[in-house]
Amino acid sequence: MMEIFNRKVAHHYLIGETFVAGMVLQGTEVKSIRNGKAQIADAFVTIDRSGNPILINAHIESYAFGHIQNHLPDRSRRLLLHRNEIRKLREAIEQKGQSVVPIKLYFDKSWAKLLLAICQGKKLHDKRESLREKTVLREAERFLKGRSQSR
Repeated sequence: MMEIFNRKVAHHYLIGETFVAGMVLQGTEVKSIRNGKAQIADAFVTIDRSGNPILINAHIESYAFGHIQNHLPDRSRRLLLHRNEIRKLREAIEQKGQSVVPIKLYFDKSWAKLLLAICQGKKLHDKRESLREKTVLREAERFLKGRSQSR
């Protein structure tokens, strides 16, 4: 099963509430995603004038075996969510310091789904602290692994 992750999210943001959204895609986009030819690292979600959530800056490569009706790689894509979820996203976007960022793009049966999160940007010292914690955990695991192998 093909899953595309946004690895920058955990480093740059404090992750809050998450949502699962469907996506309005063209046929060649689905084929490109199934082949793993998509990037959501710089993507974010906004609400358009008509109140629909829109995914911006997601790059889905053109399908290699497509024809003249192939999709544009960097086009905006409409997301499918329930009305109360859209309301929560709109409130989060309107608040200063919060944004809605995709975490994972995957397939649920035959449907392309996008895992979104309401995120708050980390400060530089928060990033350093999370890196420090990760290093300490890694060293502790390495130490415990070395002890178990020496017995």
